[in-house]
Amino acid sequence: MKIHLNRKNEAVHFEASSELSTVKVNIDGSESIGGEGKGVRPMELVLMALGSCSVFDLSSILKKQRQEITDIQVEVEGKRREEIPNTFTHIHITFTLIGKIDEEKAQKAAELAVKKYCSVHDMLAAGGVDITYSINFG
Repeated sequence: MKIHLNRKNEAVHFEASSELSTVKVNIDGSESIGGEGKGVRPMELVLMALGSCSVFDLSSILKKQRQEITDIQVEVEGKRREEIPNTFTHIHITFTLIGKIDEEKAQKAAELAVKKYCSVHDMLAAGGVDITYSINFG
């Protein structure tokens, strides 16, 4: 896998692309380093990667369990340490599931999705990040 970052301005706005997709992602830094709010910040991308990796696996498992999913929402909140580098110390994922879903099956599916199948989880956890999750049923 390979990505490319293309500088878009004199500050820290970059456009990211991948050899696997034609989709472009705008990335920008904080105002303190010249960012202009023209893209997501790198640490936001980390949370987005964890949330999307987990929900892709959760969706797949629930589908295999023949659960009727009307909608899934994901919220990911990270807490960072004060010292530089400001790495994450704790991340919590909240899944909101809507549809005809067996709560026990969903709990098992989430455990597998987050803790077993999500490679982003494994990389972050290996670095000492405490990752938790919860499920709300709508």
